[in-house]
Amino acid sequence: MNINLQSNILDWLSGDMPTPVPYQSFDKSWFHYLALFIVAMASIIAFRYLKRGNPHRTQMFVLGAGLLLLGFEIYKQIIMNYAAGWDYQWYIFPFQFCSTPIYIATLAGLVKPGKFQTALYEFLASFGLFAGLAVMLYPNDVFVGTIGINIQTMVHHGTMMVMGISLLLTTVKFELKTIIRSVSVFLTLMLMAMVMNLSYNEWIHDGTFNMFFINDVYGNHIPLLSIVYDKAPYLVFLLTYAIGFSLVAVLMLEIGYLITKKKTSADSKRKSIFSKAT
Repeated sequence: MNINLQSNILDWLSGDMPTPVPYQSFDKSWFHYLALFIVAMASIIAFRYLKRGNPHRTQMFVLGAGLLLLGFEIYKQIIMNYAAGWDYQWYIFPFQFCSTPIYIATLAGLVKPGKFQTALYEFLASFGLFAGLAVMLYPNDVFVGTIGINIQTMVHHGTMMVMGISLLLTTVKFELKTIIRSVSVFLTLMLMAMVMNLSYNEWIHDGTFNMFFINDVYGNHIPLLSIVYDKAPYLVFLLTYAIGFSLVAVLMLEIGYLITKKKTSADSKRKSIFSKAT
C-alpha cells in the first residue's frame, strides 16, 4: 500500500461524522441501531457455533475474538495518535476495564486447557459481558464525532458482548468456584491498573492517565461510583468499586444459569413428550 493511499485512509477514518446518539429517530441513531443488529445476529451465530461444547472450537473462537480486539485496538491507537500529530496520548493507553478482554481473550486462546483457561473464560462471560453490554446499551459516553473511533468502539464492545453471551450459555457454569476464579482475575487486573497509575504519577506526568478510572489524581466519572469517590475515603471507594463490579458480574452468571436451566428443562419436557408419543 503506497503512502498516499495510507494517508487517504487515515484521513477518512479521522474524518468527522455527526456524533451518533442512541434510541432516537433512525436518521439520528442509525449507527447505534446497526451496531445492535449486527451484535444480535453475531451472538446467535456464535452460540450456534459453540453450543456443541467442542473445547478446541471454543478456544479458537476466543482466540479469534481476542485477535480481532487487538487488531482494532492497534487501529484505534494509530488513528488517535495520527490525529494528534503522532504525539502519544496517554489517556488512551489500552488498559481500561473494557480493554482487558483484548489480553484475556488472546491469552485464553493461547494457553493449554485447564483451570487457568477456565478462569479466563469465566471472566469474559461475566465481567467482560457486563462491560460490553453496558456500553452497547448505553453508548453515550463513547460516541464521538470521528468516524474511525465510532467504528472501533462498536466493534470492540460488540465483540465483548458476543463473546460473553456465547461463553455464558455454552461453556461457563454457575458455581461458587466460577465466581471465585472470575473475581480473582478481575482483582488481579485491578491491581495491575493501580500499579500502572502509581507508576505514571511518579515518573511520567504527561497528560491524563487514569486506568480503570481509579487513579486518585483524576477521580472517577462512573455513575454512583463518582458519588462514592467524592464522599468517602479513597480506600472505601476502591472497595466499593471492586465489590460493585463483582456483584454485577455475578448477576451476569446468574442470568446465564437461569437461561440455560430453563432451556434444559424445556428440552427435557420435549424429550419426555416425544418418548410417550412413541
